[in-house]
Amino acid sequence: MLSLNQNAYELVQKLCTKSTEYCVSVKKTELGATLIDAGIQAKGGFTAGRIVTEICMGGLGKARIFSKRYEDIELPAIFVRTDYPAVATLGSQFAGWQIKRGDFFAIGSGPARALALKPRDIFDKIKYEEKADVAVMVLETAKEPPEDLIEKFSFQCKVSPTQLYIVLVPTTSVAGSTQVSGRIVETGIHKLSKLGVDPLSIRYAWGHSPIAPVHPKFAEAMGKMNDVILYGGVVYYTLEHKDDDELKALLKKAPSSVSQHYGKPFSEIFKEANYDFYKIDPNLFAPAVFIVNNITTGSIFQVGEVNVDVLRQSLGLAIF
Repeated sequence: MLSLNQNAYELVQKLCTKSTEYCVSVKKTELGATLIDAGIQAKGGFTAGRIVTEICMGGLGKARIFSKRYEDIELPAIFVRTDYPAVATLGSQFAGWQIKRGDFFAIGSGPARALALKPRDIFDKIKYEEKADVAVMVLETAKEPPEDLIEKFSFQCKVSPTQLYIVLVPTTSVAGSTQVSGRIVETGIHKLSKLGVDPLSIRYAWGHSPIAPVHPKFAEAMGKMNDVILYGGVVYYTLEHKDDDELKALLKKAPSSVSQHYGKPFSEIFKEANYDFYKIDPNLFAPAVFIVNNITTGSIFQVGEVNVDVLRQSLGLAIF
């Protein structure tokens, strides 16, 4: 039987026992929970970002860092693959846990979501439930969570605080940028799910995306992280669908290019929306390219394209 939290715990143990190698720092809270800093005060880096990506996927996916050329631009990139797409991405990696307490804010992901059922409707859709003695969560944040919030996490996950492991990774860090790009497969599955594709029909998946360069300002960093997926991300899904024509019609609505806001860096789009996410066309949040192999019919389709011009604008790359 699958256990997202147990699988992720084994990866977390690597971070803890080889903290120097992964450039992370580990500490115990007053309640006995374990905090792993992957870029706030600790150095972090690509290696930490890679394993955090795998932790986010509940140990049911693999990640690899490589170099990819986009016309005249050479960028670091991340490749991820999984044979358990729905559970690894929507059931674990999806950043579906919004956390706010006073001046503390974080976006939560990882297998602890399956214990706290955050959000419940996703787990109903993928028909997944889990009980575990250990909980692993990843927080995209620039601060350590307060002790009362850690106690709440423990309660929501139904585990002892001593069995709670929290990986902290800020947006403005190499590890943060790496693990966000590592969500490329999840981003595409979430979009297809919104279009009516049953996520459980997706049997295998891989994808790759550039890793955005680090920027010290949160808004700029977030914009670049979105752009590398929207304009440079590629996904490949092997799925089952009874009707090719219906599948093609759905795929035409999938890439980021279908959005009315497509064609300019995300930071500009966000500014024009008065920094209100709800004013941005949700169709924008998708990979640039979808490739789908329908194993029911043997057909394979591709839609969308990588947009190097907008990537170049977004990254502000000076070539001389």
